[in-house]
Amino acid sequence: MDKILNVDVNEITRKIIGCAMKVHSTLGNGFQEVIYQRALAIEMQKQGLGFQREMEMTIFYDSIDIGTRRVDFFVEDKVMVELKALEKLEDVHKAQVINYCEAYNIADGLLINFGSKSLDFKRVYNKKLVTPSNNPVNPIIK
Repeated sequence: MDKILNVDVNEITRKIIGCAMKVHSTLGNGFQEVIYQRALAIEMQKQGLGFQREMEMTIFYDSIDIGTRRVDFFVEDKVMVELKALEKLEDVHKAQVINYCEAYNIADGLLINFGSKSLDFKRVYNKKLVTPSNNPVNPIIK
């Protein structure tokens, strides 16, 4: 039984954020990114989310392979997750995730920061694939 794409993606992102909240409430801030990545993998497994960790993806420019970048997580073949362990997220970090979504032709992404006292996360979209009209639940983050 197929779910409506947006509902499915919204449910996936809700679960990922819930897992991240559990990790942050358990570990707090102050660890390196890899520690949060390992803990998040455990929590997502518990929630039954399918994912690939440190998935290497090719970046194309004008249809030419110009290199690769590893995505922290690619969840349920739909949502790219980029983790940070910084005191504060900056606009450049959000732009990085948007650029990855566009380069990989992925509609939805999450930027999650474990480095501050409170968990910080941003949901981002590939504007080439998602518009407010076809995703009314979550407008594009600017």
